[in-house]
Amino acid sequence: MIMKYIHLLCLGALLALASCGTKVPDSFIEDEHLPKIYPDYTDVTIPVNIAPLSFQLEQEADEVVTRFSYGDMELVCGGVKAQPSVDDWHQLTAAAQGHDITVEVFACNGGQWKRFKPFAYHVSADSIDAYLCYRLISPSYVTYEELTLNQRCLETYDEKVMVDNLLCSTEQDGQCVNCHNFQQYNPERMLFHARQNHGGTIMVYDGKVSKVNMRNDSLLSAGVYPTWHPTLPLVVFSTNKTGQSFHTRHKNKIEVFDSASDIIAYDVRNNEVTNIENDSTEFEVFPFWAPDGKSLYYCSAHFEFRDTVSKDVEVIRRYSELHYNIYRKSFDAETMTFGPRQLVFDADTLGKSATLPRISPDGRFLVFTLGNYGCFHIWHHEADLWMLNLATGECKPMEGINSDDTESYHSWSSNGRWLVVSTRREDGNFTRPFFAHVDQQGRASKPFALPQADPDYHRQFMKSYNIPEFVSGPVEITPQRFADVLKNDEGEPVKYVRKLKNIH
Repeated sequence: MIMKYIHLLCLGALLALASCGTKVPDSFIEDEHLPKIYPDYTDVTIPVNIAPLSFQLEQEADEVVTRFSYGDMELVCGGVKAQPSVDDWHQLTAAAQGHDITVEVFACNGGQWKRFKPFAYHVSADSIDAYLCYRLISPSYVTYEELTLNQRCLETYDEKVMVDNLLCSTEQDGQCVNCHNFQQYNPERMLFHARQNHGGTIMVYDGKVSKVNMRNDSLLSAGVYPTWHPTLPLVVFSTNKTGQSFHTRHKNKIEVFDSASDIIAYDVRNNEVTNIENDSTEFEVFPFWAPDGKSLYYCSAHFEFRDTVSKDVEVIRRYSELHYNIYRKSFDAETMTFGPRQLVFDADTLGKSATLPRISPDGRFLVFTLGNYGCFHIWHHEADLWMLNLATGECKPMEGINSDDTESYHSWSSNGRWLVVSTRREDGNFTRPFFAHVDQQGRASKPFALPQADPDYHRQFMKSYNIPEFVSGPVEITPQRFADVLKNDEGEPVKYVRKLKNIH
């Protein structure tokens, strides 16, 4: 068969192209081993609309040629770094959806070519949401001002700053921005927090940008971890008294903990707020709405203070006793009331702690993070993802996704076929987003790293990706507009009420 060739000039490979071009060698010996490549994209399942999965060969070679092929189409790249162009790549994935792209890496040493064992990209017809939002922050314990909220187009390599903290922060008056959250993947309905200088919650609702002061004498604190109701202008937050401490010999070097936490509900239109759960012996945190909006999931740890020292000190001393379970409360949208809590997953009886419940868009699967103790598992090397089948009650670790290091924050795509996971699997220090396909039976594929134009980007980029969230499109509000609202608006104080109004 005569092949149709899509020739492309591979970035960063000019010397290799000058010596061997992009021609696949006519003769070679077979190597039974897979090539050692970075990132490890061997035999992964990918969305049909994902950006090119560029990689580089990690073995010595005088010359390298890589071929991506499906049917009568192929892309050929010359050089250590295989970097297909976006347009040519999308032609290939569109043709191969539902099938495999075969990847062959050829290396030449001393005039002898060899072909490593071919591997595949399994191209799923399930697309992925076009955008991903995350916070970029240095993994430092003492500085946090130089951070941004960014949005990345997953179909290309385009990345833009959404919120730039340095537009509001100075050496004398520092602050941070965090906890961005969207209503049903909608970039026009979102929020994020600013802490300390210019503190407040920024709300974006159908083009209107406003600042809300959520501090109130009837609340434990301003809102912290948010979750939007799927359809109503209603956000549930946890309120937290949070601290941190450091271990001197434990492998989990830093501990972030709560000495108190509650659950509150906020009416966006009427700027009213009320308590949902505020038991002083329960630490409630990480609320998340079910996709139908009829149930609210959250985590809670039972803890009774017994010492005369400060609460922070006592929690630090007894940190290993903090075991969070997952609960659910029914919600009646007509009366705006919540039912009593129901236990969903009892981690305490396992001597474990469950956090970050996330329900798939079809309502069938609950994925959560399980660690040995505590609520801030991003710092816990033992943390893994578990999946609970809400129909059958079966609960087990997500073997296809978990690694030997931290898996913590995670989010579902809008079609429920993809999970993005915050993981430290590569070096134990930097949190990076990986993606995994989840089929209708809840089985997860091998995760793959966020594609970059330069495959060595992640190893050179000294920042962590926090709270990756899928979004259907770009946030159009500029960083300067967000900064202007933060700096020039004191924030409208919330009104505390015992019962929220009907907001249908």
